[in-house]
Amino acid sequence: MGHKPLYRQIADRIREQIARGELKPGDALPTESALQTEFGVSRVTVRQALRQLVEQQILESIQGSGTYVKEERVNYDIFQLTSFDEKLSDRHVDTHSEVLIFEVIPADDFLQQQLQITPQDRVWHVKRVRYRKQKPMALEETWMPLALFPDLTWQVMENSKYHFIEEVKKMVIDRSEQEIIPLMPTEEMSRLLNISQTKPI
Repeated sequence: MGHKPLYRQIADRIREQIARGELKPGDALPTESALQTEFGVSRVTVRQALRQLVEQQILESIQGSGTYVKEERVNYDIFQLTSFDEKLSDRHVDTHSEVLIFEVIPADDFLQQQLQITPQDRVWHVKRVRYRKQKPMALEETWMPLALFPDLTWQVMENSKYHFIEEVKKMVIDRSEQEIIPLMPTEEMSRLLNISQTKPI
């Protein structure tokens, strides 16, 4: 392997695996102990190699999850009236949703005001995690008037609700009101999105 330090030789080998397509963007690397065994080196050496590749933006380390081949960042205008699926399908990226809550609930004062409904009206409450490939990208909660969408299903919410509203229900969404605020992740957010509770989002 020449006179390079061991950790740099290991980093070079991992780069070669990525270049050959053996490791693809988003793929998880083997555990540190597995890499120790594969290369016959100490854990300290493995960590040095991984740290170098993380610093070079080739790998990314996700706390509590592992080390992954870094993917291209997804940048898009969040104020466009297009869905998560539409934004990413334009980039030929696979997306899916995991529905966590799908229920009908009474409308509280805030929902009555926002949705312009009465105290007697009930609403769908849906919570889901949106994935890009196999990585969680967003935690989303949705409230929709039951009277407008009596035929809403779990299966619809596993896909695009915008497609359901516009293509199936033939309704036009003419405007959107959005508010962006920084916050500290709750324990649930941290667990579902594989992120640290110590960094704001």
